[in-house]
Amino acid sequence: MTQAAPSPTRVEAAVATVGLRKTFGSQAAVDGIDMVVPPGAVYGFLGPNGSGKTTTIRMLLGLVHATEGRIEVLGAAVPDAAGDILPRVGSLVEGPAFHPYLSGRANLARLDAADRFADPATSAVRIDAALDRVGLLAAARKKYRAYSLGMRQRLAIAAALLAPRDLLVLDEPTNGLDPQGTREVRHLVASLAADGATVLVSSHLLSEVEQMCSHVGVMREGRLVAQGTVADVRSAGARAVAEVTTLDGERAAGVLRELGLAGVAQTTTGATAVPGEVPPERIVAALVAAGVGVRAFAVQSPSLEDLFVSLTGEGFDVSG
Repeated sequence: MTQAAPSPTRVEAAVATVGLRKTFGSQAAVDGIDMVVPPGAVYGFLGPNGSGKTTTIRMLLGLVHATEGRIEVLGAAVPDAAGDILPRVGSLVEGPAFHPYLSGRANLARLDAADRFADPATSAVRIDAALDRVGLLAAARKKYRAYSLGMRQRLAIAAALLAPRDLLVLDEPTNGLDPQGTREVRHLVASLAADGATVLVSSHLLSEVEQMCSHVGVMREGRLVAQGTVADVRSAGARAVAEVTTLDGERAAGVLRELGLAGVAQTTTGATAVPGEVPPERIVAALVAAGVGVRAFAVQSPSLEDLFVSLTGEGFDVSG
């Protein structure tokens, strides 16, 4: 008889850590982070290589023991209650690993058979549904060794979807995918969140994170240096910039200084400044009143790339 999976309970955070730390010898890979992933969020976990993202994910899944700190996943302590809670968690960590001489469907069947919570009577239906959801149903009978890198990545995501999950943890899910495959994964993540799942996505593609995530956490040298909704983290990080397009950049810059704006600079196309709390309509009115011929005016909000650079001092791959 198949054992039933544990019933879900209402939790305040899908993932929460307090003082989470992991050291290897004298080196702290993760240094006292307090992570909070709200239920139903799509949480983008960002950071340069070596910043501690994958080590953190492995601790959340009970694959690596923490040196210090506390972890709760779906309201239960990890690793103490990992055996009870992890059947409700789907994951893709550090790339897929399958049997090369088996087909995609046969690989998923082996994984499903090893799951003590899975119902054998529904296995075929669930496997086909998972393959269809990642766009591999037509290639289900093809051997894994003949799969492209992108197809292998999608099969790994299908493996995480063999059973209903309350939490999906995806480490670089778009690795190796072409632009079309990347868009498909983005839509898949959105549909999973729409169905009520919480998704934690570690990625190096800021353009993708910006389009699909509601929350972000930014790691730097083992520390969580920013966390919250995308809008909140942006507002607390890199500042918006007002850009005036005019032939009289010198006079425009003078008006901006008189208004008390910070970071005023004359440019080849006009002037720029940080508006702070000064409303755009007041800035434009002052420019016009001073006789500045304003050809264009815009306030550019900081991108996720701007935020990342301001927090870590490093560039980032934004090409989708």
